[in-house]
Amino acid sequence: MAPAPPPPPPPICLPFIGNKPRRRLSFSSAQPGGSPYTSSSYSGSSSFTASQLSRHQSYSSQGTTPVKRDLAPSRDIDALTFYSDSEKYDDIPTDTLPTLPSGKGKKDKPKLKSKWGYGWGIGKKNKEKEAEAEREMAEKSPSIFTGTNLPISKNSRSTQNTQNTQNSRRPSQRSHHSSRSNGTIKPMRPRLDGPTDSSSTLVGSAMERKLHPEESITERIDTSDRLNELRNLMEKEKEPLQMYIVPSEDAHGSEYVSASDQRRKFISGFTGSAGQAIVTMDAAYLITDSRYWIQAQNQLDSHWTLVKAGGPGNPKDWIEWLVDYPRISNSRIGIDGRMISHEKAVLVNSKLASRGSKLVYPIQNLIDLVWKDKPPKSREPVFLHPIEFTGEDATSKIRRVRDWIKSQPPDISQYSRSQEAKPSQINIATLITSLDAIAWLLNMRGSDIPYNPLFHAYLFVGLDNVVLFLEKSKVSDEVAAYLQNIGVERRDYVDVWSFLRKREWKSEGKIIISPQTSYTVFLVLTHMRCTVLPSYVEHMMALKNEVELEGLRRAYLRDGVCYVRFLAWLDDKVNQGYDITEWEAAHRLTEFRRKAKHFMGLAYENISASGPNAALPHYSPKKYETGMISRDAPYLNDSGGQYLDGTCDTTRTVHFGRPDPEQCEAYTRVLQGHIAIDSAVFPEGTSGHQLDVLARRALWKDGLNYLHGTGHGFGSFLTVHEGPQGFSSNVPLVPGHVVTNEPGFYNVGKWGMRIESALIVRRFKTRGNFNGDIWLGFERLTCVPIQTRMVKESMLTKEEKQWLKDHNSRCYDILMPYLKDDKRAINWLRRESQRQIGLAGPAPGGLTVDWG
Repeated sequence: MAPAPPPPPPPICLPFIGNKPRRRLSFSSAQPGGSPYTSSSYSGSSSFTASQLSRHQSYSSQGTTPVKRDLAPSRDIDALTFYSDSEKYDDIPTDTLPTLPSGKGKKDKPKLKSKWGYGWGIGKKNKEKEAEAEREMAEKSPSIFTGTNLPISKNSRSTQNTQNTQNSRRPSQRSHHSSRSNGTIKPMRPRLDGPTDSSSTLVGSAMERKLHPEESITERIDTSDRLNELRNLMEKEKEPLQMYIVPSEDAHGSEYVSASDQRRKFISGFTGSAGQAIVTMDAAYLITDSRYWIQAQNQLDSHWTLVKAGGPGNPKDWIEWLVDYPRISNSRIGIDGRMISHEKAVLVNSKLASRGSKLVYPIQNLIDLVWKDKPPKSREPVFLHPIEFTGEDATSKIRRVRDWIKSQPPDISQYSRSQEAKPSQINIATLITSLDAIAWLLNMRGSDIPYNPLFHAYLFVGLDNVVLFLEKSKVSDEVAAYLQNIGVERRDYVDVWSFLRKREWKSEGKIIISPQTSYTVFLVLTHMRCTVLPSYVEHMMALKNEVELEGLRRAYLRDGVCYVRFLAWLDDKVNQGYDITEWEAAHRLTEFRRKAKHFMGLAYENISASGPNAALPHYSPKKYETGMISRDAPYLNDSGGQYLDGTCDTTRTVHFGRPDPEQCEAYTRVLQGHIAIDSAVFPEGTSGHQLDVLARRALWKDGLNYLHGTGHGFGSFLTVHEGPQGFSSNVPLVPGHVVTNEPGFYNVGKWGMRIESALIVRRFKTRGNFNGDIWLGFERLTCVPIQTRMVKESMLTKEEKQWLKDHNSRCYDILMPYLKDDKRAINWLRRESQRQIGLAGPAPGGLTVDWG
């Protein structure tokens, strides 16, 4: 729709200046509709009742699983209430519980010198009373604070709502079984996320930091004892090791790993998702890329040296660093063979051979021997993913894999005298070790890894049999019957090693493995028994069928509604003068997503960053260390939900004040790159890597760039990074591929910005149609407006201006019917879709306004 003309500028417009004091979010015990707490209304003793403090699970008014259930009437998310020191913020439901600190020793709180609390008008006396009340609550209800994951949906009838509410206050006891109703096993919401308390945003994290200053300090882990123990074990090897490598990945090459597989985090103290730790007898090194340099500097203690991979004059990765290490000659370098892929192990060994060194693979993981309090393996049950979301049953998928195995040529050496295949040279099976490939192939999901609905397993697919190596404790009766029905035998997870050693498939031939399979699997099979080929299941997953694509469209629509509600809420509160932390904003967005249909958790840890933190591409705020959202710098939010019908990944950057020219120019260049990718039309055979330059071209004009990839594939209720396709990959894009489009720019120490939307590769009709129907383009999934405040209109072409207006108008037309109950979101969406591009020019006297 055509935008309305801008209103005339007011006589005076001075944003954020006035007599109204700045306000803070804070928790109050006041009843809904009552007055905010004061000295008289908020006593030092705990006056909270169970009805006031019981936490709720999901706000969803619709089922989050394919099984229909009777649920209690849902609460409107805007029934959540925040209170400041002087006025009501929204509504607090009567069963909401704030998140409180836990696990720290009780110390006397330092006396505050100022008479003001955090937030104008909150006196020291009231703050001390509030802290005392919160401590009493924690002592009275210790079990409430033990959860660490998103709530698991209950499958009870509405007549059992009271019991459900009580159960929601206890830690989950469902590790070994699924809930039942009328004898039917129902899928459970997997534990994909971190904090469980759905009312976390009710507690001002900045105020808590003020109340509990000793808990806001993150101390670096002293790794000296751990390193010394590890070095002792290195010396005790039959042939001592000179180095030991600790990768980030698990035995399945997963990007995200379970708590029991976070070995690199344990030994180094670094919590980033990417990086390699390498320990020598007298030093320790952490090699990671530019996304994590500042984080690593803050987390590593003095025993570690950070290697900035990809930096000027630095090696591009840990392999290059290792090969060029001055004292690498004639060294034995230890690594757990399960934690390195066949592809990398072969590459590293080939490069080390010239230096007289080699990788060796101790029988036991040395970190596990040092890690005394290592968490146990997850025992969460697996559940089925219905065909209404997958579009293809597991039997059909397995049949396609078997057809592919049969189509592979026998492994006959070119030097063989006879080119007739022997039985031992024919491919007869494939071993799948990638967790997302196993989950996708069997139409099953699990809860073993944070943010990913996956389960630990191996899958052997032969021409005559299929064996799933999965712990029995994770398999319900329903899942067991399902596996039997599709012809899959189940064996225990650890049985895979004896199965491979003894060749229990009982037929002569070769097993196909992918280059990403662990090197230990290759060593057990030996090269005589295996063929290394690119993963066919990964290729199958990447090509989304129409049911999966339609599911992604629905998921991104729901996620877009949540995102718009959040941006409207945040814009409203910031412009009212409230100080909001990055952590609070991230969790408020999660609250909106909880209400959405089919919501199962977050797709990854929320990236919510303002000012200098936004210059860190993978920054995630911590409750007690979070920064305030600035009105003078861009705010970046990169987040997404996991839904039964799709995995979402969206980034928007907004500004709540008046951006400076440098910010506007950089943002406009980023937007131009985003538009260039979105609008691209290209012939078959074109790879994402060939299109990558389109996203960078506008930035390069001004000598700007970003060091991360432009985009990646993503799953259908699977992982947020998936597939061989992407804008850093040489794999040709084909119809059915899905990719993200996320150029950015990061002014280190000041601010950062990124715009990300999800795209489907589709066939396009062109006017010329040269060479026939070979032309491809993108369909945009993401439906969230792009703020125009930071856009410099004079830098845009006519086509780019029209694209921006069309996108925002399309968001308005599509989302408006879903926001009828949220006037704030409607007003925000209407304003953003109709507002002019950029800022208005200066008024007489030099005063400036935006288009409002």
